[in-house]
Amino acid sequence: MRVIRWTGTVALVVAAATVSGCAKRNTTSFSTKDHECMARAMYFESNRSSRDGMVAVGSVVMNRVASDAFPNDVCGVVGQRGQFAPGVMTKKMTEEASVARVSEAASSVLGGERHPNVANARFFHAQYYRANYNNMHYVASAGGNAFYEKRDPSLVTQPTPLANVEGLTGGGETYVAMNAPRERKGLLGRLFGR
Repeated sequence: MRVIRWTGTVALVVAAATVSGCAKRNTTSFSTKDHECMARAMYFESNRSSRDGMVAVGSVVMNRVASDAFPNDVCGVVGQRGQFAPGVMTKKMTEEASVARVSEAASSVLGGERHPNVANARFFHAQYYRANYNNMHYVASAGGNAFYEKRDPSLVTQPTPLANVEGLTGGGETYVAMNAPRERKGLLGRLFGR
């Protein structure tokens, strides 16, 4: 099995985390199979026009890998029966532009990037879905999904999904059209529409 070492990426991400105060970073090496499984989870579970949504899904996968309640590897988590979209491990990923974006986001998450608002959440559902459980504490909404932690009901302070927020992860943009070239704006451009 070929193993990819993310040493350079991890070093950069750790440096960025130190400066920005981001969540704990992972320094483990991952295989090409792990990368494929992560990309599949992002492709089939997120709105592929949202980098934040893809990174949020990837963050949940990594939170599950780190948890004793779930399998301890990426493919085990993504392939766990009844947890992700049916066919996530077998369906073809047919949108070429989306596959490239998903691959980049998967590499980034495996290299240590996490969605800053997902924190320790290990669960999500479609943002439009309304569950009637009193133990769901929502922490983020991105890419068409609402992300939550299961808590004791007395500790739930956010019982409904939050508004969708984009532009929080390293890519910093939502992909407006699936095949359109990406336009990057600087901070002033984002603030003042230039």
